[in-house]
Amino acid sequence: MTASPLDIAVIRNDEAWPEDLDPLAERAVLEALKQSKAKVKGAAELSILLTNDEEQHELNKQWRGKDSSTNVLSFPQIEPFGPVVGILGDITLARETLEREAADLDKSFADHFTHLVVHGFLHILGYDHMNDEEALQMESLETQILAKLGVEDPYAD
Repeated sequence: MTASPLDIAVIRNDEAWPEDLDPLAERAVLEALKQSKAKVKGAAELSILLTNDEEQHELNKQWRGKDSSTNVLSFPQIEPFGPVVGILGDITLARETLEREAADLDKSFADHFTHLVVHGFLHILGYDHMNDEEALQMESLETQILAKLGVEDPYAD
């Protein structure tokens, strides 16, 4: 097996997260990297912080000016759609929000987690959903990546 050009560090700031998520996160990121056709130019690093609603609330307030928690935040350190090399950025996920959303959507925790990691990583690469055209492009790519990972389309009615 060939070594990945991407070092993915999964960091837990909340011990209530399930222990078996590291391989899911790695598969999700590597499949997103592959399907996005991003240009890997050398060794790269990404961190995924598994935190709680309280800390996510603070991050969202500090960096986005939103006084609430959210499921996933991305902090890119590379230019949008630029080469994948060096420190790519950070993704943070809030456990309680993820658990609540998975239950409300009648999705497994693992599938919703996988979706949010893919979503967060696509933001790292430069994708966004600020308008309908961007949203359609990003959601379409997410759906394609998730299908390869065996996860149902999160945008299907």
